[in-house]
Amino acid sequence: MNTEAMKTTIPGRRTALVATALAPVLATALAAVPAPAQMPPPEADARTVGSSPWGPDDELGRLNLMTPESRAGILARVDGSRTYDLSVDYFIGMPSWQAAGDPHYRLWMTHTPEGTVIDDPLGVGREMNEHVSYTGTAVSMYTHSGTHIDALSHFGLDGRIYNGFRAQDHLGDRGWQVASASSIPPIVARGVLIDVAAAKGVDMLPAGYRIGRADLIEALEAQGVSLRAGDVVLVRTGRMALFEDAAAYMQDSPGIGLEAARFLVDEHGAMIVGADNLSLEAFPSELDDDYVPVHTYLLGERGVPILELVNLEELSRDRVWEFAFVGGSLRLRGADAAPMRPIAFPLRPRGEAR
Repeated sequence: MNTEAMKTTIPGRRTALVATALAPVLATALAAVPAPAQMPPPEADARTVGSSPWGPDDELGRLNLMTPESRAGILARVDGSRTYDLSVDYFIGMPSWQAAGDPHYRLWMTHTPEGTVIDDPLGVGREMNEHVSYTGTAVSMYTHSGTHIDALSHFGLDGRIYNGFRAQDHLGDRGWQVASASSIPPIVARGVLIDVAAAKGVDMLPAGYRIGRADLIEALEAQGVSLRAGDVVLVRTGRMALFEDAAAYMQDSPGIGLEAARFLVDEHGAMIVGADNLSLEAFPSELDDDYVPVHTYLLGERGVPILELVNLEELSRDRVWEFAFVGGSLRLRGADAAPMRPIAFPLRPRGEAR
């Protein structure tokens, strides 16, 4: 499909945008940004990792926007009558990032009731093993399999990750000593679904469609929702409908572009950005010198963790655009990503009594 041609048929809804006044994180943001047609190409931007306004030792980046007050504020509005599981199942043959040769998800039996009777691994005897049925399993996978969060160490530029940490100083045989998955705290924040597919009246965006700023504005206006600093922003392409068919799900997925990422972070202060597809961004790259420019921009330049393979179908079905996002990832020391099982809780209107 000619996605470039399609893009020309979807006009933007604004001619100008106002940059956020969030400081100090966005101290370098422009006071006013020209309309998309006048914006400089991505290649014109300086390509270097960002320095954290929270100090030279900071490993959290924009996760510092979470505070006791922000967590309490969103939890005070939770409607506990319904929960939404935003994770996917793990199974042999599931979609996973394989382009660079990373391992597929695998599960194998370490113990079965019949095998235990024969092997007697604990030395308790045949009669006991026939009475007590023992099953055990083990798994192996790439840490970016299934619903997961990318740590800031996942991508950087020129041998450095966010806040200037150098691989030659901080990456050992047992992984990253800074900004690894084990440093990611539990996430409790306002979540916002931007349902781009629904806003365009389709179940799923076309293959390879690159979501831009105008697409996000269109969806937010259709939903009547505004973004705030510190949000977990999740973009729905509709691609999750193909999840059970790994080849179809992974092939030429729609995703966000640099313009959309900048809109979410530089203009509106997003804390985390995620989507329902395999790799968040659309391919091929918009830049000649960077094959994953959205990843390096979010993780390396802005200190924004990424969520991928997030199941947004039920939120979309029930038109839950705003919610409490609660998620804890596995504390994989040294790793650059970790599986997460995020949960969304609908919110009561402001001021409504418990």
